Amino acid sequence: MSQRSKWLVLLGSMAVWALSQPALKAAEPSPPPVEQNQYSIQKQLDELKAGQERLSRQVQEIKTLLEQLAETPTNEPAKPAAPNVVSANVHGEPFRGTNSARVAIIEYSDFDCSFCGRYARNVFPRVESDYIQSGKIKYFFRDLPEPVDTNAWFKARAARCAGDQGKFWQMHDLLFAHQPATAAEVIALTQTLGVDMGEFSQCVSSEKYLQNIQRSAAGAKRMGLYGTPAFLIGTLSDDGDFLRVNRVLVGAETYESIKSVLDELLKPGGQK
Repeated sequence: MSQRSKWLVLLGSMAVWALSQPALKAAEPSPPPVEQNQYSIQKQLDELKAGQERLSRQVQEIKTLLEQLAETPTNEPAKPAAPNVVSANVHGEPFRGTNSARVAIIEYSDFDCSFCGRYARNVFPRVESDYIQSGKIKYFFRDLPEPVDTNAWFKARAARCAGDQGKFWQMHDLLFAHQPATAAEVIALTQTLGVDMGEFSQCVSSEKYLQNIQRSAAGAKRMGLYGTPAFLIGTLSDDGDFLRVNRVLVGAETYESIKSVLDELLKPGGQK
């Protein structure tokens, strides 16, 4: 729970407590009739009125604080709820890493997503260095562009077409490093990779990978994945065709949050 949420709960509890307090304490035993002049009815009424005014001020102060907290913007990005995913079929799917690795990540991403870009630039290089290049995990990348964002769909197709010439990950890095990029800028970036531009252009214009991207996005929706980046982390079956999902992370993740999950799975006996 965030610090902001804790304050809201605390103040809400204070408000409930204040409202539940009795307006007037139980009356003390009345003195003998002969001494009743010093405990006049008027004095009791004055004390009651003063107590009610104090209580009213306290409730109003708590209400004002609650309203201010509710209106105050927070820097904590809202994360979509992580769905309960059991397994994913990765048969024949391209990946980074060594074939012998039995721990894997499937990343769902959008080339126009700012959080995806932040992850690609700041977190993924450390995951690659510490876990992929060292042969500890396999890493799969799947597309989940916004349904109506045609530029993101174009970039997804461009990356796949660059992959036909062995340049998918180079294009991946360029697209995230140059957010946002127009279609014309994507073409210019592709030229820096040294690919055959005629072959690349023919691939993009034919929409060769459109159905693959559509299937990827549709599969994510069936699993309940709507935010990006999203990560399915788990262990692979003996034949490597299925990922048994242990954790689902959705939204802006840190290196530490991913590292903690991977290290747990990589422990002896952690791949059960």
